[in-house]
Amino acid sequence: MKIAIVKNNTQESLNVAGKLEKLLAETDIKITNNQPDIIISVGGDGTLLSAFHRYAHLLDEVRFIGVHTGHLGFYTDWRQYNLLELVDSLKNDNGEYIQYPLLDVEIMYKKQQKPKHFLALNESIVKITDGTLVGDVYIKEEYFERFRGDGLCISTPTGSTGYNKSIGGAVLHPRLEALQLTEIASLNNRIFRTLSSPMVIAPDEWIKIKPIDTASFTLTIDQLASSEKDVDYIKFQIAKERIRFAQYQHTHFWDRVEDAFLGAKARHED
Repeated sequence: MKIAIVKNNTQESLNVAGKLEKLLAETDIKITNNQPDIIISVGGDGTLLSAFHRYAHLLDEVRFIGVHTGHLGFYTDWRQYNLLELVDSLKNDNGEYIQYPLLDVEIMYKKQQKPKHFLALNESIVKITDGTLVGDVYIKEEYFERFRGDGLCISTPTGSTGYNKSIGGAVLHPRLEALQLTEIASLNNRIFRTLSSPMVIAPDEWIKIKPIDTASFTLTIDQLASSEKDVDYIKFQIAKERIRFAQYQHTHFWDRVEDAFLGAKARHED
């Protein structure tokens, strides 16, 4: 088995990664960045996002494991105090995994014949900071509404607990094959109207946004951002690819949600 370790630059993560490397050195497991079987992320969700984008071209071949050293960790099942258990699980690996859907982002420019494709694990956001974003929204090629506001967020189920939730979107279980469209500060009055409610899109449907009278805007794909112009449309749909997590120890999703946002169990036990 070959393992790649991706870590952030905090001292705690560097220490934990060092301990993990020493433990793995005592086994037959090889640490390498070249064609790994498993990628171990040491840090928080941001570190795992970085690992995902670094190895997105190998999604059919790799599985991910998250070791949590931050505050919130929806993708991290392990902590520094159970590294020995993690190494034992790696030594007895049987190939099991749990997989979640990803977001396919297709960008078509006005002066190009072929679109560009990107993958997002959490969300993609179309937004503008110095004016009003205007765009026609289509659901499965059917015109739905003309949006005016700060922007639109399209999230995966696993990304629904992130930025999507902070702007009023719903929390979706990550096993659902669905996308969510959530408006950011939409403009609603007697003249301009939008649905003003998060929308959950079925797996056989897609979302298309066509910018109208918008010279440029910012497009984010997870933590990556770019300034875009001359865009004909952006299409969002569930990707064919999936992200796979090694299923040694997997925290129930609603336990993660409760722990991250409520902490009610801990208070109830007190």
